[in-house]
Amino acid sequence: MAKSLLSSLKVIARPESTKSNPLVSRREKLLAKLDQQRKMALCYVNDEEYTAYREKWTKDPETGERTKVRVPKKISPWYYKRNNCYFLEVRYANKPLELSKGMHAIEVGERTNLMPTIDTVIEAVIAGELDAVLTSNAKPVKPAKK
Repeated sequence: MAKSLLSSLKVIARPESTKSNPLVSRREKLLAKLDQQRKMALCYVNDEEYTAYREKWTKDPETGERTKVRVPKKISPWYYKRNNCYFLEVRYANKPLELSKGMHAIEVGERTNLMPTIDTVIEAVIAGELDAVLTSNAKPVKPAKK
């Protein structure tokens, strides 16, 4: 007898919705921003120009037709240089996170160390090491609409 097609697939329980769990939602938001910073740092290390885009609806004044266009988006880097040394601040809600008591920045050193440092921070977020910081200074999340 032939093997069924469904048995070749990995069937799992439905994944948890991020809307119902504010911590998972915050983690995903931070990971998206870290990924953006990683792409920006990669371009910076390679001396390339980085441009992020967002989609915006525009209305044609003659026809009145609405179309979606991509427009450049300004993004500030979380890394900076002081005294010939690079530093990285992990930010959430436009504020630097306190990674340790009174410590907000990570010393990166050379410009080429930006990528491995951001990768380490991404791994720490996935492992849940920043959960306490994400929940401590965050505003209460409104319940999801049903």
